[in-house]
Amino acid sequence: MSSQIDHLLNEDRRFAPSPEFAASAIADADLYARAAEDRLGFWADHARDLHWHTPFTEVLDWSNPPFAKWFDDGELNVAYNCLDRHVEAGNGDRAALLWEGEPGDERRVTYAELTDEVKRVANVLEGLGVVAGDRVAIYMPMIPEAIAAMLAVVRIGAIHSVVFGGFSADSLRARIDDAGAKVVITADGGYRKGKVSALKPAVDQALSDRGAGVQETVEHVLVVRRGENEVDWTDGRDIWWHDAVPAASADHDAPALPAEHPLFILYTSGTTGKPKGILHTSAGYLTQAAFTNRVVHDIHPESDVYWCTADVGWITGHTYVTYGPLANGATQVIYEGTPDAPHPGRWWEIVEKYGVTVLYTAPTAIRSFMKIGRAVPQSFDLSSLRVLGSVGEPINPEAWMWYREIIGADSAPIVDTWWQTETGAIMVSALPGVTETKPGSAQAPIPGISIDVVDEQGRHVGNGNGGLLVVTEPWPSMLRGIWGDPERFVETYWEKFRDQGFYFAGDGARLDDDGDVWLLGRVDDVMNVSGHRLSTAEIESSLVAHEATAEAAVVGASDETTGQAVVAFVILKESYLAAHAPEGLAQQLRLWVGEQIGPIARPRDIYIVSELPKTRSGKIMRRLLRDVAEGREVGDTTTLADTAVMSVISAQVK
Repeated sequence: MSSQIDHLLNEDRRFAPSPEFAASAIADADLYARAAEDRLGFWADHARDLHWHTPFTEVLDWSNPPFAKWFDDGELNVAYNCLDRHVEAGNGDRAALLWEGEPGDERRVTYAELTDEVKRVANVLEGLGVVAGDRVAIYMPMIPEAIAAMLAVVRIGAIHSVVFGGFSADSLRARIDDAGAKVVITADGGYRKGKVSALKPAVDQALSDRGAGVQETVEHVLVVRRGENEVDWTDGRDIWWHDAVPAASADHDAPALPAEHPLFILYTSGTTGKPKGILHTSAGYLTQAAFTNRVVHDIHPESDVYWCTADVGWITGHTYVTYGPLANGATQVIYEGTPDAPHPGRWWEIVEKYGVTVLYTAPTAIRSFMKIGRAVPQSFDLSSLRVLGSVGEPINPEAWMWYREIIGADSAPIVDTWWQTETGAIMVSALPGVTETKPGSAQAPIPGISIDVVDEQGRHVGNGNGGLLVVTEPWPSMLRGIWGDPERFVETYWEKFRDQGFYFAGDGARLDDDGDVWLLGRVDDVMNVSGHRLSTAEIESSLVAHEATAEAAVVGASDETTGQAVVAFVILKESYLAAHAPEGLAQQLRLWVGEQIGPIARPRDIYIVSELPKTRSGKIMRRLLRDVAEGREVGDTTTLADTAVMSVISAQVK
């Protein structure tokens, strides 16, 4: 076991659930026992929490691995499960969405109102000739219409491909072409950092024939007016949402669709090579999305105000903004803008305003708030928060503790969740009210999920050791393939452990002495220094553990002597900069890492920078930092939230 994790465990920072929380928690320890006794029966029971037009009799068909079928002889409608059934149960007046625009405008959308809107949009789409199996691209800001569009598409049995609004026209075009989209739903623009970020012009460019060949599949573009920015208009193709949707009928029966009917395609990053269109289907996905949202986030629909800060352009926004919470009848906050606009306390202002009880966000955001300092969140009333969640990448223990102490008043349980676009829903997490949590550990597989950490030959590594994270049994929300490329699906995710039948997640992990899982990041984020495998996540965690550090990114750079060398980019806390001179800090941090992990992990170079290159979802683009570390010309920066940041970093490094 690495000395860094040894050090953390020796501190024995563990947090048992309070008896008061456990008494009212959705989850209990019996969930694990029931799942272990009859795994398929366990998932069948939770699938029956949904409304079925035709009940299933078969749970899992694994006769043609890795192509799974869950609940295959049943029929349901995902949109009906997220909307109509709550209205029919008498909860139509319950708020579904509490939307906050970046400029401060707001909307309260009830389940009845959202159902009405979705039915109208469904009728509009059908009037445009969209039928079951057709693909619809969605390229929108975080506004209620984005969620309505997703639900309207799946209501009629079409398949949506949501493209994050920060992607370029070329990236949008690649996804439209690969899916063969028939309709695009977009907006004129949306607010971001105090100004309108235009979207319709990118759609127009994507659909033009300049340099990309003729675009033949898209017949119509449905446009929401949000930013009020001027847009070009193609008569016969372009349609204003505000003209078409209110005029459409609000009568629409949700058809019964097969359990394995395709639900959506979501493309993984396509910065190099052809993007992978991850395909998810209906019943299994919704079963695990609803179950995990309920037990991991401890959702009580009658009383909770839930907020997942993800954009719907990412899988987290699909599963834990659109499908999981709405299937559970929850009330949730939706925010259009960035965490620091128009001021650095914007998120905490929203928590106070709406009385948010459950907050689910990314470690990158948490570390950004750490950099600003505790005074900002502590100037707001955050006492409503009772569960905190983390998603997107491993969270270092120091950020975990800050999150608990400053945001959660040293009492709210933290669920640090591991899952992927491909897994569809949470796979590894603490259960609030049940799990004794450890800062920095993802803890254990959720009930009904089979996870292992193995060596290169697929053998269990045992407690106290590291290896490769695999899923050893099929799960309901698993991807059903890569759109149009079944061979790539098998090769990418199943070929490495074909003999064992394991899904290879591409992530490294360790099991501690208790058997709990510690994520180490992507296997391709592991460096080989003088024959020693070092995790970038582990070294980053060590750097952030230093009192001066707010955030760090580590990459491996080519080195003639050691093969690869550790290079770190570090942002200092503002409070530290105000009280200390940063000269000499790089050497202090090098020594610190050597003490925390070992001399082999000491960075060759540490650069003090003011920003890190991040996508608009908060992911650090380490390949760009690798370009800087190796003295190469910096590669494609179009997916960055701020494309100018690499120029700043390059100037600071020289």
